[in-house]
Amino acid sequence: QVQLVESGGGLVQPGGSLRLSCAASGFTFSWYEMNWYRQAPGKQRELVAVISRFSGGITNYADAVKGRFTISRDNAKNTVYLQMSSLKSEDTAVYYCKVNVNGRDYWGQGTQVTVSS
Repeated sequence: QVQLVESGGGLVQPGGSLRLSCAASGFTFSWYEMNWYRQAPGKQRELVAVISRFSGGITNYADAVKGRFTISRDNAKNTVYLQMSSLKSEDTAVYYCKVNVNGRDYWGQGTQVTVSS
């Protein structure tokens, strides 16, 4: 079955960096577009970044993270990453990866990112 497991979250000071990972299994990873979402307390879940399937040559970002976050993938490791830098307090959220396989969305359990001094 499809499984997504995020890791790498934690507490970081404003201006700091973190790299999130999402390990995937149960499907042919390279064939699918991968997504990172986040959900802050009291807010709706929002799309953060998208990477195209296969080589991942096409990426898209939410305006709020452009120039600060980078999504990438390693098909040999069945893993998608989110490199986050210049973090701000408003980046505090639970971060999720998502994949749509055969018309169904699958989500990981999420990883907490807290940006605070």
